[in-house]
Parts: sequence; structure tokens; C-alpha cells
Amino acid sequence: MLHGLKSLRTGIKYASSSVCTRGLTNTHCRTRIENGVGVLTFDTPDSKVNVLNEAFGADMKAAFEELRDAPEAKSIVLISGKHDCFIAGADIHMLAACKSKEEVQTLAEGGQQMIKAVEDCKKPVVAAISGSCMGGGLEVALGCHYRIALDQKKTALSLPEVMLGLLPGSGGTQRLPKLIGLPNALQMMLTGSPANAVKAKKFGLVNEVVKPLGPGIASPEELSLRFLEKAAIKVAGQLADGSMKKPSGKKKSFVARQSHNLPLHNSYVRNFVCKKAAEGVMKKTHGLYPAPLKIIDTVKNGLENPKTGYSTEASNFGDLAMTDESAALINIFFGKQQCEKNAWGKPERMPQNVAVLGAGLMGAGIATVSLEKFPKVVLKDISDTALSKKRKKYRLRLCVDTTA
Repeated sequence: MLHGLKSLRTGIKYASSSVCTRGLTNTHCRTRIENGVGVLTFDTPDSKVNVLNEAFGADMKAAFEELRDAPEAKSIVLISGKHDCFIAGADIHMLAACKSKEEVQTLAEGGQQMIKAVEDCKKPVVAAISGSCMGGGLEVALGCHYRIALDQKKTALSLPEVMLGLLPGSGGTQRLPKLIGLPNALQMMLTGSPANAVKAKKFGLVNEVVKPLGPGIASPEELSLRFLEKAAIKVAGQLADGSMKKPSGKKKSFVARQSHNLPLHNSYVRNFVCKKAAEGVMKKTHGLYPAPLKIIDTVKNGLENPKTGYSTEASNFGDLAMTDESAALINIFFGKQQCEKNAWGKPERMPQNVAVLGAGLMGAGIATVSLEKFPKVVLKDISDTALSKKRKKYRLRLCVDTTA
């Protein structure tokens, strides 16, 4: 579908003469209509990331419904105002505050309903992804009809709920296997490992990848985000006027189609894949973590009983949220966040030079990564031989000091 992104760079040129109408603005979202395409931008103020909580969900729902019902908007683009974060997932504090399975299940059902409204929209909906697209953020993108990702270092698509002792609770266990195949979906959900833009395109998780721009009249990040938005607007317009068709999801080659479809539709193959996944989980966890096995069961149930797939997902999500394992993993997550914070605040004067004593494995490694941040790095060791070996091995641009 590369034809869909032809002449995107020229698309930036016509922005100055395009028809643009401002719409709703609330705390977390703003809308506008440009060239017949509704653009919903979510941008939580005074925060580095967008997270899904009740306030964000209510604002997104209101903004989306405005564009869905606007006759002048023929298609819709969902994009973040932050270049390094699409949506970072659900607010963990919100989940931790729930006291019962029913509370958690209600939250999951609310997320499912919101994303189902996106999926059922008669207008084409395009997700323009830049930065972290994790958990509920990826589930929002999965509900869209087309996904474009910016090929930058911070773009990462993942469903990391298993790391908190949970499962994807807003439709991820139901939509992901049908999109990228059962083996790939289980691998993503059971490990929580992220996929960059290129890998996501290879999986079929995104439909197109857009290269970032370099410096210009604004920062590379700002220019790249604008370019991604223009690419998404162009594709959304083409989907609306019929010059581009919605992705069918069908694989081109016979082998690719069979490897994708057999686990989804053949019970023998599906049972074999799920059994192997469960064996791998048991080997690594010895059955001490309930979430991975519950993920497999939820995915399998959704493929075998589509009518109960989403309700089972929400129920299992609630069950896992009440386990001791999930509570412990969430506490570890909060503790890690606290450790990453700088308790001393911003320094009055940033250091310019770094000295490392000892050219062993650890010292040479610290010196190597320090070169990326500081203009001068000194590596000192009592042995000239050790310094020579490390300089040759790591090709370090170091000021060496062998004085005692």
C-alpha cells in the first residue's frame, strides 16, 4: 500500500491553504476538521505522557463522538500532541485503587465500549502513532481501521500487562490474534516485549511506516510529528473517498495465509499452539504467576466462543487484579518509578567532565556510555596494558591516565 503515501512531502505544502475548522477543546483532547478529515489530538496538560483514566476516557469519548457526528468530517485521525507518547496505557494508580473485582471489571468494560465505538464507526479511523503506544494505548490503535507509525527510536508498541500480573482488558486479547496471528500475538502478550515501527509493520500490526524528518524551521521532533499528521490526514482522506481501500488483513502468499489462518480456525492447530505456549510459560514460571496462563485461556476462549470473548476478558481481568501476585508486581512498578526519580532535583551546574577509576569490564562500560553525554571522559588505571586493551576493544575516544 505504498501508493497510499505517495507525495506526502508535498502534502505538507498545501497545509497553509487547506480548509481547517476548529472544534471541541477539553482538558485532554482537542479536535479540528482539515480538508474533510477530523483530527482528534489527545494531549494531557502538564504531563510527559497520555494515560487512560476516567477523565481522559470521558474527554476522548466526547471528542470522538463530535467528529463521528460531524457531517463535514468524512474520516477521522487519532494522534497525540506529544511526539514521544501516543498513549502510555492505563493509569496504574486507578487500577490499584480498586477494591473489588467488580470495580476493575467495570473499568475494563468501559474501555471495551469506547474502543468498540471506534471500531464500529462508519467513517474510516486512522491511528497516527509516535512514541510509546502501550497497553490500553495499543488497544485503542487496534480498534482503528488503519495504523501509521513514525519510525523513530521512542516508538514502541506493546501489551505489557503481564508484567503487572494482568492481561489486556480492553479488547487486546480478542483483536490482536486476528490481526497478527496467534503465535505472534501470544508472544507479545506473554512477554510484554515491545515492537518498534519496522517490526510492527512486518507483523502487520501497523499498515505503514513514516520516516522522521531532520532539523529545519522547528525541532526534528516537531517537524516529524507534523509530517506524521499530514500523512495520516492524506490516508484518511483517501480511505474516505474510496481511492484507497481499508486493509483486508489477507496475506499475499499461500504459506503466509495458512500460517496466519490455521491457528485461528483449525482447532487442532490452535490447541497445539496454545499447549506449546503454556508449556513455555510453566517452564519459566513454574506456575507461580497466574497471568500468563490466564492470557492463553482468554485468547483461546475468544477464538472458540467469539460471543463471550470480550465479557470473559473483562471478567478475567478483574480476577487477576485481585491476586496477590498482581498487587506485588504493581508495588514493584511503583517502587521502580520512585527509584528513577532524581530526589536531589535539577543540578545548578551540569558536569562537563567524567573520570572513571579502573579499566575493567565495568569501568570501560561506564566510560563508553558516558561518552554519549559528556564532552570529556578520563579513564584511569594502574596498568597501561589494561587501558590499551580497552581502548582497542571499545575504540574509545578517551583521555587515558596511567599515573599512580
